[in-house]
Amino acid sequence: MTLPASLHGKLDLPVVGSPLFIVSGPELVIAQCKAGIVGSFPALNARPVEKLDEWLSRITDELGEYQAANPDKKVAPYAVNQICHASNDRLMKDMETCVKHKAPIIITSLRPPAEIVEAAHSYGGVVFHDVINVKHARKAAEQGVDGLILVCAGAGGHAGTLSPFALVREVKQWFKGTILVSGAISDGWGIASALALGADLAYMGTRFIATEEANADAAYKQALIDYAAHDTVYTNLFTGVHGNYLGPSIAAAGLDPANLPVADKSKMNFSSGGNMKAKAWRDIWGSGQGIGQITDAPPVADLVARLKREFGEATDDFGRRAIA
Repeated sequence: MTLPASLHGKLDLPVVGSPLFIVSGPELVIAQCKAGIVGSFPALNARPVEKLDEWLSRITDELGEYQAANPDKKVAPYAVNQICHASNDRLMKDMETCVKHKAPIIITSLRPPAEIVEAAHSYGGVVFHDVINVKHARKAAEQGVDGLILVCAGAGGHAGTLSPFALVREVKQWFKGTILVSGAISDGWGIASALALGADLAYMGTRFIATEEANADAAYKQALIDYAAHDTVYTNLFTGVHGNYLGPSIAAAGLDPANLPVADKSKMNFSSGGNMKAKAWRDIWGSGQGIGQITDAPPVADLVARLKREFGEATDDFGRRAIA
């Protein structure tokens, strides 16, 4: 495995909980890190801008206190997601706050993040950049990122269309940093499969929306339990970037999920979730294709314990099949 030194001995399961617009807050991040997986949140979730400083202080303090009280536990570091786009006028201010708190991991999205990499590396932080194809992966690698998040077909929210079997194996040929893979991973078998492909970490988002600590409407959580892969819709209408959304939430907003127009990217605002009356991610709910495996909304600690058991069963099964 190719992991940054800051993750060595810190993970109970090779998982990063992906940043979820609106949904990820300190409660979810702290619960994920205490359970031994990386918890993350978009900096833009902390509103107004001054709130980010409060959130990082709280996360750092609570995780430090928990580690001191539980020295034998693996407490994972946290990550902050930065949207590198012209519409995000908070970007550099938010990075100044991350530098102040020495945020262990920065997750960058959209534009190749040279100045963010420089800022994070100044205090020993690492940068993971999400990409949907090899072209974007190469551009990010040129900027000196420490890891690539390969957002493959079936991932919730902004996602690509390439199979992980194609994208992971192609990127592994030339990239020597940390590789994370995203796309319909909802259980321990999915985590094990990601590692079997050659990824270092599984990147899971939608499954953590259906947890007690997630800042999501109860109806959203229930919808993830009630629906399955065929209920997801891939469209760029809501933010200008293609992504997977829950079809019933689109219908509830008065739109036909089967007949959506194409977005005018020149009028989109990536940091606010679009300019329509029905907003992504408030009204139009992001959802990966792995929701058919979601049957409940437990506390994060219980979910991670279950994922760990499933991961163990999956890896044992892989071993038996290899020997047979």
